[in-house]
This record gives sequence, C-alpha cells and structure tokens, in this order.
Amino acid sequence: MRFGLDRLLADPQLRAPLAGRRVAYLAHPASVTTGLEHGLDALATAGVNLTAAFGPQHGLRGDKQDNMVESPDFTDPVHGIPVFSLYGEVRRPTEAMMGPWDVVLVDLQDLGCRIYTFITTLRYVLEAAAVHGKSVWVLDRPNPVGRPVEGLTLREGWESFVGAGPMPMRHGLTLGELGRWFIDRLKLDVDYRVIEMEGWRPDEGPGWGWPLGERTWVNPSPNAPNLWMARAYAGTVMLEGATLSEGRGTTRPLELFGAPDIDAKAVIAEMRALAPGWLAGCKLRDCWFEPTFHKHVGKLCNGVQIHTEDPDYDHRAFRPWRIQALAFKAIRRLYPDYDLWRDFPYEYEIGKLPIDVINASPLLREWVDDAAAAPADLDALTRPDETAWEEERRRYLIY
Repeated sequence: MRFGLDRLLADPQLRAPLAGRRVAYLAHPASVTTGLEHGLDALATAGVNLTAAFGPQHGLRGDKQDNMVESPDFTDPVHGIPVFSLYGEVRRPTEAMMGPWDVVLVDLQDLGCRIYTFITTLRYVLEAAAVHGKSVWVLDRPNPVGRPVEGLTLREGWESFVGAGPMPMRHGLTLGELGRWFIDRLKLDVDYRVIEMEGWRPDEGPGWGWPLGERTWVNPSPNAPNLWMARAYAGTVMLEGATLSEGRGTTRPLELFGAPDIDAKAVIAEMRALAPGWLAGCKLRDCWFEPTFHKHVGKLCNGVQIHTEDPDYDHRAFRPWRIQALAFKAIRRLYPDYDLWRDFPYEYEIGKLPIDVINASPLLREWVDDAAAAPADLDALTRPDETAWEEERRRYLIY
C-alpha cells in the first residue's frame, strides 16, 4: 500500500497545484516515506517550495518525552526555514505563523484515539486556515487500530487539547477523514484536500489497520513504540489520570499498568469475575516492572500487561477502553480506599481531575467509584454513544 506522502512524491500531477505556492509542512518523526526518509527532506528534494514547518506535541523531532514538556520554535539547520511549535508558548497557530505559507501539508501518524493531541492540532490548523484564507492538505496515513469504535462521547463543556470534539475515545477514522468531520461540524470555509492512501485495508488481518509486514513502524511520539501499544492505547491512556504506572520508563509503555502496592493476580481474577466478556480478544499477564522514570520510578511494581500480538488476537472483540475501566473497577473493589486518581492541571486544564479530562466527562470515574455500579451500567451509558458515532461518521469515510 502507499501512504499519502508517497503518492504525492511519486505523482507530479498531484504536486502540480503546489507550483508557485509557498508550502508549510506539519510533521513529526513518523512522517517518513516508505524508504524511511523524513518527509521534510523528501519534499525538498522533489522541488516543493518549503517555506515553513510545524511541530506538534513532542516536537518535529519527537524529542520531548512527557506530556506538558514544551518545544521551542527554531530554524531548521538543513533547509533554513522556520519551524513553529504548536506545543510551546501556543497551541493554535498565531497570525505570524500563518504568514510565510499558502498551503500546509499535514502529515501526522495518528493512533486512532480522541486524546492523541495531533487531531486537536489538525482542528486548530483548519480553523486558522479558514480565518486566513490558507489551504490545508492532509497526506493521509493509516489509523493503525482500524475501524472499531469504543468509549463515551465527549460531553458538552469538556473540550480540551485532548478532546477536540464530541467523538468517542476510539473514533475509527483516518486524519484525512477527521478533517472532513471537523470542517462539516465547525462549518469552516477552508480549501481542504486529502491525498488519499492506496490499498489501505483496515478490515483485514493481521494488521487490522496497520500494514503489518509492509511498513516499518516509527514512533509518532516517544512512548508509542509499536502497534501493540497503539492497540491498547485507547484504554491505557486513562492511566495518565491515575496513580498507577502506565509503564513509562519501561520498554513497553502503555501496554501495561501496575503499582508497588497491588496484587496483579488478584486484579485479573476480579476483572474476570466482574465482566469476563470485556476481556475478549487479548491475553492478560501478571508481571513485574521497575520504571526508570516517571511514576513509581525505581520501585518494583506488580502489574498487568495487555497482549495483542498473540496469533489468537481478535480485533473485533478487543475493547481496550473497557479493559482499563474494568481494571480500575477491580482495584476499587479490592482496595476501596486506594488513592487511585491523580489531581494536577492535566494538559493545562485547571480545576478538573485528569481522569475526567481524559474521558471528557466525570462519567467513567463516577462509575468506578460507585460501589453499586456494575459493568452493565457502564455499557448502558456507552453503547448509545458508540452506535450514534458509527452512524455519524459514515458520511466522512473515504476508504
């Protein structure tokens, strides 16, 4: 298969509308060609008139390890163009940032999850382009976790940098398709184009969204090291709002969770007792790990790893958001007074618990903390959201 960047580079007719125009490039470390050349260099070699670049969260080079670690603006030492940070002093492009270019090529590898901030950056760029009369082209890339939909929809008043709009946690769209949804929903008057992929087959294994065996995985952010992390991420990202470690500081971040003071075998047993059907599609394994940085640094943690690389992995049955919700519920039942929820200004949101910002409402946390609430109660809240989104997104599908 071919990604949008590769098609643009290979086809002079696709590039023809860029002739005589000043071009910006919004990218990160995974913005590479099939030959692993970074798109900034490949576009310059192809004769595209690059006059600016943008870096999202973690930076154009992906050098910033954690959330809320900002990147500065700089001048690219090879191409001599300004590189503007959209995760530094500002999150939205400023008027000065909009000046040096006519069309921006957005070439970001997403993880298919509402909280992954690259989709919010796309929204902000589209809004700025509409104001300033600029063009936006998305060089489309796969949603590596394919088409499944899962999770509660963002509630009114809960938009944030990790909540760009009313969609569930797993949205099942590509970045190019999300751009169409943003434009329609926000009623933006913007010149928009998607350079589509060829041969993307999200309903086929073993990749189920990612062309496994055809394309090399390059980390789109420092703690996104492989496809298995991407599959678990729509659930394990909630750990950023919990005191449990999500495995940052290990070699398998966001595939596992744990803490020094939990019994992982007991947690898994409680999960199976509460909602065995929610654990379908993957394998859970109790394990031990010691983070070299971040939460519980230097402490031996007992934890659970979510395995999706097994040949028995069932993509259609796997529900990572429910698995992580169930893990929280099991811990709350086993340890009723456990200090589970972190409290700090997550992604600069003041006065809201991070777990609520992540889930774009307090509904998930309230379900976990309510001793009388059962798995069926969370399903009753969530299934209508999932069904409604599956219907809403239909008209924006390209593939």
